[in-house]
Amino acid sequence: MPTLYVVEPGARIEKEYHRLLVTKQDEVLLRVPLVHVTQVVLVGNVGVTTPALHALLQANIPLLLVRRTGSLVGRLLPPTLKNLPLRQAQFRRNDEAAFALSLARAIVQGKLRNQRVLALRVLRRRPEADRSALEALYSAESRAPNAPDLQTLLGIEGAGAKAYFELYRQAFAPEWGFQKRTRRPPKDPVNALLSLGYTLLGNVVMTALEAVGLDPYLGFFHAEKYGRPALALDLVEEFRAPLVDSLVMRLINWRMLSPQHFEQGPTEGEDDEGPSAGRTMPGVVLNDRGSRIFFREFGDRLESEVLVEPGGRALSYRKHVEIQARKLAHVINGDEAQYVAFTAR
Repeated sequence: MPTLYVVEPGARIEKEYHRLLVTKQDEVLLRVPLVHVTQVVLVGNVGVTTPALHALLQANIPLLLVRRTGSLVGRLLPPTLKNLPLRQAQFRRNDEAAFALSLARAIVQGKLRNQRVLALRVLRRRPEADRSALEALYSAESRAPNAPDLQTLLGIEGAGAKAYFELYRQAFAPEWGFQKRTRRPPKDPVNALLSLGYTLLGNVVMTALEAVGLDPYLGFFHAEKYGRPALALDLVEEFRAPLVDSLVMRLINWRMLSPQHFEQGPTEGEDDEGPSAGRTMPGVVLNDRGSRIFFREFGDRLESEVLVEPGGRALSYRKHVEIQARKLAHVINGDEAQYVAFTAR
């Protein structure tokens, strides 16, 4: 259990010797040895005792507080030594237009390739699906490596995303009401799951970037904006389709989630992995039962192993995120010439 998700309303994290306890009204719901946990995520109305906080800090285990929609409230991290030379290099590279464009091209190409792989899986499973958007997705993928500037690359990425969601939406039965990507707020269950999954993925990426010493707020593809983790959003792009989008397909098409697991509720007016803008709007959210299922399955998906290269080792998605963060650091430092995005088979 590398990540402990606690979603039970009114639950509390306590410490007992070298274990964490999840309790509610004096009943112990779960006991977990500290050595088996790498991160704790408290969702919604969940508390934590001061001794448990001290134990997490001493064990170098991050604690995240998130809303039911997945948006980040805050993070508790132990004091760590920052890699100042790496961050200085990151700031210098950010001012190098050619370097930023090269890195952004690689990220977008990886994202589009992963979207194409998942879209083709949808079409194989649904022969009756409309394939007309597939050519546009192929075109975007082939054009990305040669984009002359960042503005053109953004247009290519946008065209590819539009074509992808035209194909992806056909993975779901019409009664789910998923017609296009809507975020602020999510208008249907599929969009609610996508937004939640992308936000959780963004938190995982932020932790990986900080672990290698990079500033998650200074990006190369996404524009810097106050409070927006631009570099984390950069790295999220290549993991969206293989990790989150495929998980949402499985949860719905395998009937692990049903319409009864959703409800109308307030959602924050925000970007997918960004902090809350302080506004709430009515949208679709998971109820308590649905949240338990989704957080459990997301955690399992994150730790599931995937083989990227033939003959290579199968590693978890979490490990691949950490590897990509280190690759970014190596490229920024000049130890590697070219960034290679994560691509699923």
